[in-house]
Amino acid sequence: MKVAVINEVSARDKNQDIIRALEKTGVQVLNVGMSEENQDIELTYIHTGLMAGILLNLGAVDLVVGGCGTGQGFLVSAMQYPNVFGGLIKEPLDAWLFSQINGGNLVSLELNKGYGWAGEINLLYIFEKLFKDPMGQGFPAHRAQSQAQSRGVLKDISAACHKPFEEILSALEKSIVERVFAFKPFVQAVKGPCRNKDLQSFIIKKFLVKDE
Repeated sequence: MKVAVINEVSARDKNQDIIRALEKTGVQVLNVGMSEENQDIELTYIHTGLMAGILLNLGAVDLVVGGCGTGQGFLVSAMQYPNVFGGLIKEPLDAWLFSQINGGNLVSLELNKGYGWAGEINLLYIFEKLFKDPMGQGFPAHRAQSQAQSRGVLKDISAACHKPFEEILSALEKSIVERVFAFKPFVQAVKGPCRNKDLQSFIIKKFLVKDE
C-alpha cells in the first residue's frame, strides 16, 4: 500500500512522529507535505485538503494521512473533493473501525489538541490497528454486506455530486492552486506513477509545464 503523508503548517512538527509510526507498518510512505525540512512554502489545511484530493484522484496513492490542530479542518477540506472518503481518527479503535466499516482512503489526525505525553505512541497504535486487517471486511460480521453496499452508494453519490477534477482545478482560486503546485515534494508525487494518466497529463500541461 502506498500512503501519502501531508502535514500542514500548524502540525509540521509532528511530521516525523507520523513518518516513524507509519514506517513500522511496512507501507510505502510518500512524505509530500510540510516538515522541519520543507518550510519554504506555508500550507494550511485548505492547501493540504486539495493536495489529498489530487493524489487520490490521480491514483498516485492508496491512502492519505494528514490532519491539523484538531483534525477537523483537514477532514472538511479534503471531503470537498470527489472520491475522497475520510475519517477523523483519535485513537486505535477509531482506526480499526474506520478500516473495517468505512474502508476509506483518508485519515485525519488531531495533531495539536490533546497531543501530549506519549502522543507518538498513540500514533503508532493507531497505524497498527488501521492496517491490522484487510479493509472493508465489516463489523459486526452480520452487517458486512450492508456496509459494503453503503460504501458503493457513497461512491456513486460522490460521482454524481462533483464535477470532473479537471474542471475543479480550473475553477479554483488561482493562488491556492499555484501554491500547491509550487511545493516540490508534492509535485514529485504528482509526476510519479499513477493510474489516472489523463488527469496527470492535464495537470502537467496546465500547471507544471513551466517546470519541465
